[in-house]
Amino acid sequence: MSSALFVIPLWLDLTAVAIGAIQGAMFAARLTERRIDLLGVALIGVLVGLGGGLLRDVLLNQPPAAIFDNWYLPVATAAALLGMLLLRVFTRLNGLIIALDAVTIGLFGAIGTTKALAYGAPVVPAVFVGVLSAVGGSILRDVALNLPIALMHVGSLYAIAATVGAALLVVLVALGVNVVVAGSACVVVTTLIRLGSVRFGWSLPEQRALGSWKVWRRA
Repeated sequence: MSSALFVIPLWLDLTAVAIGAIQGAMFAARLTERRIDLLGVALIGVLVGLGGGLLRDVLLNQPPAAIFDNWYLPVATAAALLGMLLLRVFTRLNGLIIALDAVTIGLFGAIGTTKALAYGAPVVPAVFVGVLSAVGGSILRDVALNLPIALMHVGSLYAIAATVGAALLVVLVALGVNVVVAGSACVVVTTLIRLGSVRFGWSLPEQRALGSWKVWRRA
């Protein structure tokens, strides 16, 4: 199965990177007990903004896009520092940041999935690459800060939203739908699921010990 790439304008890709970097920097700046300096905040922001794309290209054995373009690193770094310096301002705009972050997850998922398909990956690995593109930045952030990986805990539907969106994309492409339409559908569905999880508190059930399944069933 092959597919054309879901291509978005460079400015929109850089906007997605900047939003990720701002969120990463805001997250790091709030960890006052860690005493993270300016360089540390910038690095965390860059990891969140660029991490998913870097992991995607490494898995596909392709040159990382962020390394072969002059814009990605400066934009991610500047956005990270801006996120730290204007923490209070962005906190007041938290609803807008969450909405933009949800769109960003969808964009990275669509780009990663179609890139995997275009380079010949089967549909299941292509979905995996798309999901990793969408959530890879947050994984690298938590690893770098030595924190529990957030998307593995109750209350986070990042990975579920990205998986549903990426799966929808490969199904639509397999049915012959234009890749732009399929990619747009991926972004919309991913965004709606992520925003729904924030608005209505959707989450997966908490893991329970197998030995207590009867108790869990009655609870």
